[in-house]
Amino acid sequence: MKQNEIIKIFRDTGALLEGHFLLSSGLHSSQYFQCARVLQYPQYAEELGADIAGYFNDYTIDFVISPAMGGIIIGHEAARALKARFIFTERSKETDEMILRRGFDIEEGENGLIVEDVLTTGRSVRELVNLLRKENARLVGTGFIVDRSSNRVKFGTPKYAILEMPVVTYPPEDCPLCKKGIPISKPGSRKKIAQ
Repeated sequence: MKQNEIIKIFRDTGALLEGHFLLSSGLHSSQYFQCARVLQYPQYAEELGADIAGYFNDYTIDFVISPAMGGIIIGHEAARALKARFIFTERSKETDEMILRRGFDIEEGENGLIVEDVLTTGRSVRELVNLLRKENARLVGTGFIVDRSSNRVKFGTPKYAILEMPVVTYPPEDCPLCKKGIPISKPGSRKKIAQ
């Protein structure tokens, strides 16, 4: 898919948000990609999943793994296109780490592809990379709908993003949006965050 087609889909579905946002990384930004708004339309989810899968078609992939929540739909669609099984991780309430639950298992020596909706700092994906190492599985690569890291985040394997769109982020203490008194919101939440 072409970059302008992706951006049009994001705008048409209201998935490219403008304002003042608290990202899961703790950084602030004036833009946010709410991929769930795109993925609520099965035809877009299927197209995006097939696009990511297409990049990895020549690799042997036993499973696709994604972090909950944002990566589940796109990971499932990429797995479907690759005819691979799909599993996901969840954050442990006890340790705050990504773990396998629900009977999901990874066999030693299996080849895995990590798929996530948006890449900013790579925290969740790094946790999945470590999980695959612990399970003695091979990481084939990583796929994303949007890479907003300015290509700074690498995982030592092939990486593919449908849309590379760097977005400026700020540490909270240096955020010009905070200094202007613009209310901040946490995506996925209807509440404004107290400043």
